[in-house]
Amino acid sequence: MRKLTSFIFVSLDGYFKGSKEDISWHHHGEEEGEFSAENVRSGNILLFGRKTYEMMASFWSTPMAFDLFPDVAKGMNSAEKIVFSRNLLKADWQPTRIINDHMIDEIGKLKQTAEKNMTLLGSGSILTQLAEASLVDEYQIMVDPVAIGSGTSLFKNLKSGLQLQLSATRTFKSGAVLLSYNQA
Repeated sequence: MRKLTSFIFVSLDGYFKGSKEDISWHHHGEEEGEFSAENVRSGNILLFGRKTYEMMASFWSTPMAFDLFPDVAKGMNSAEKIVFSRNLLKADWQPTRIINDHMIDEIGKLKQTAEKNMTLLGSGSILTQLAEASLVDEYQIMVDPVAIGSGTSLFKNLKSGLQLQLSATRTFKSGAVLLSYNQA
């Protein structure tokens, strides 16, 4: 069975995005860039919700992305991608597959049949749905050393609680801390 890992960053006050979808408070430094390059080299299938997909596609396919983070940009652009959306009809950032319906069933099938592990990037509402279905094997949460005061909280609308067990931590020079959790 293939593994599904989630990676998301949050503020100290627990928000993964600020008011009006703002994520400008998240600063991706050199060390975090090296961490991202390591992860993208794993060859995992990248999973996104529509909003995260569109944001990622609009950055990682640009010359600026290749200038700032060449290894990450190369990996992001060549990675197999799946976007979950009821509204997206066409994906220009290739290679991308769109799944419009039955996300939980599709992820269950992928965990059984995919040739690669999967990583969900951002996509808070998708993360909550997958968490409730007990499909996430590992949660990687990068806590940025900033409080933003308001926004969308991680696991917003979670109907049942999650019992997680800390499996690893990593502190970055920027003050960001990566917390890795498995299902307890």
